[in-house]
Amino acid sequence: MSVGTLSGVPLLDLAYVEDRDAGVDANVVMLDPDRFVEVQGTGEQGTFARAELDTLLDLAVGGIRTLFDAQRRALGW
Repeated sequence: MSVGTLSGVPLLDLAYVEDRDAGVDANVVMLDPDRFVEVQGTGEQGTFARAELDTLLDLAVGGIRTLFDAQRRALGW
């Protein structure tokens, strides 16, 4: 799941034009339930605070859980 900040606003699943201009760009890969495979983030235009990272991780985890739920429903689980 991609997350990042654009003009200081946290965004989930960035489109290319958002990703291109993001101040922070991160990718989060998880397995269900709540096991991280990869957390990779870059301050594209400078540094970022721990609080920003926490916000982006929470946003990514929420998005990933939503995808897992949709997959379960599609599979009839």
